[in-house]
Amino acid sequence: MDSTYFKRYRMDVDLSVPRHAAALPPGYRFVPWNEAVLDVHARTKFRSFRDEIDAIVFPCLGSHEGCRRLMREIRNKPGFLPNATWLIAHGAAPESLQWCGTIQGISERDGGGMIQNIGVVPGHRGLGLGSCLIERSLAGFRMHGLRRVTLEVTAENARAVRLYQRLGFRRVRTVYKVVDEATVGA
Repeated sequence: MDSTYFKRYRMDVDLSVPRHAAALPPGYRFVPWNEAVLDVHARTKFRSFRDEIDAIVFPCLGSHEGCRRLMREIRNKPGFLPNATWLIAHGAAPESLQWCGTIQGISERDGGGMIQNIGVVPGHRGLGLGSCLIERSLAGFRMHGLRRVTLEVTAENARAVRLYQRLGFRRVRTVYKVVDEATVGA
């Protein structure tokens, strides 16, 4: 069986550098982690990634059930950080409520933090929601005394790479993710 290799960048940011919280656009609000929103994170993650390169690199992101399983796994990690895990909602009334963004964070054994996923649903992109999610999550990592936060991004996702660089993340390593050809063609 043939395989495809996807180049990914491991990027990190120093939390000792002063940061500025980005303001959400009018009508949007942050929703903090609680157990009741696990499935909302999963649905938002699925809607954010299902048509993106990361759903090929990580097939679980291409299905709602895969995103639900992934969210349970993230939640069950020993270093899961509720204060670094957020949703963004738009609208207040139940009939107009839209879940538009998600991010999760964990602390690692080495004393650093790791952002698991940053997803913004199409139709809500280009409004600065990704920056807002990252800054809110980084504040949560700082609350736990962490000084460095890492994330990984598929190199082909140039828009995300530029966002992370603009927010102070620096590339520290290039890694490759192997994906079976059968998965890539599916």
